[in-house]
Amino acid sequence: MKQIENNFVVSGIVGKDAQIRQFTTSSLARFSLAVSRTEKNGDEPTRVTAFLNVEAWRKNENTSSFELLTKGAHVTINGFFKPDEYTDAEGVKHNRIILVATHIYETPDKAE
Repeated sequence: MKQIENNFVVSGIVGKDAQIRQFTTSSLARFSLAVSRTEKNGDEPTRVTAFLNVEAWRKNENTSSFELLTKGAHVTINGFFKPDEYTDAEGVKHNRIILVATHIYETPDKAE
């Protein structure tokens, strides 16, 4: 039987400075990542952007990658998808997918 892998690699632009919470032994960074692509509608190409919800957990002694998470930074992240369910103030249940970043690094420049 084939095993299904739950992982991704994506590059994008940090939407705003990460919100970082520190706990006793670890820290959590939450941030949005803007990713875009070009769609062609008739003769005119249009740039379409989506914002992805990302979180990254690190031991407190290993949070140096969080320094990259500032608005406008170009980053590449590797990680896995995590389903999340929550109930809003009106009692309505919502489902969403969180991207959990296991590796964060500056996006390298493309070779010419």
